[in-house]
Amino acid sequence: MSTAVVEAPLAVKGDSRISPRAHARHIGALVRRNLLWIRQDPESMFDAVLMPVIFTLLFVYVFGGSIGQSLGGGQHKYVQYVVPGLMAMMGMNIATAVGTGFNQDFQTGVMDRFRTLPIGQGSVLFAKIVVELMRMLVATTILMIVGVLVGFDITNWPGLFAAVGLATLFGSALMWIFLVLGVTMKNAQSVQAMGFLVLMPLQFGSSIFSPTGTMPGWLQNFTDYNPLSSLADAARGLMVGGPVTHDLWVTLGWTAALTVVMAPIAIHKFRTKN
Repeated sequence: MSTAVVEAPLAVKGDSRISPRAHARHIGALVRRNLLWIRQDPESMFDAVLMPVIFTLLFVYVFGGSIGQSLGGGQHKYVQYVVPGLMAMMGMNIATAVGTGFNQDFQTGVMDRFRTLPIGQGSVLFAKIVVELMRMLVATTILMIVGVLVGFDITNWPGLFAAVGLATLFGSALMWIFLVLGVTMKNAQSVQAMGFLVLMPLQFGSSIFSPTGTMPGWLQNFTDYNPLSSLADAARGLMVGGPVTHDLWVTLGWTAALTVVMAPIAIHKFRTKN
């Protein structure tokens, strides 16, 4: 009997007989497995550690003076603007790594092994998201440390933690998209290329790095519907003051919609992949 014929039925039947408590136990074991893998391969943390440092220094010292002047306060004013925006960007960049890592696990046969075990198949995906959210929190912590060093003023600690929580929720929703890409695309390079095509317009066609008021009208229309703009503006409102309610609800709406639509697709694709 072929392996492909055996694995799919086991995966489908396994989930239906496993209790929520067992699912939680499986997720914990898989999270530990992924953390041990990171410990053995510390280079896998380079993106989470270096990306916030490079982006913060690059945008503050290259664009901070000119954009800060347009904001009416020079470089210091720009730091208050861009650091909350970069927090919104962390989730999307980390989410891309979820897809490439997931695809590589398929290529090495690790996921085929998981699908033959009597564990909840959704547990594998949830464990992956939990570990990536931990990496995202590491990246966010480093971002805030570098931000303070270049002049960011933390005046509202509850607002800061609320912004981190909001960015984490939205980042988890984005990860389901890249998990689908990781399952469906042939190799990690394809996932990375697709992620780049998605990342660039969403990041630069938003209010993350600069205000949208001077953009062409058609681009402003795009930024109005761009969830990264809503997340960045909500984070700014929470951390440095300003309107919050509208952008907060828009971000939560995007988070719920992406999770409800993409999570079942990701789990189904994982179960049925040959």
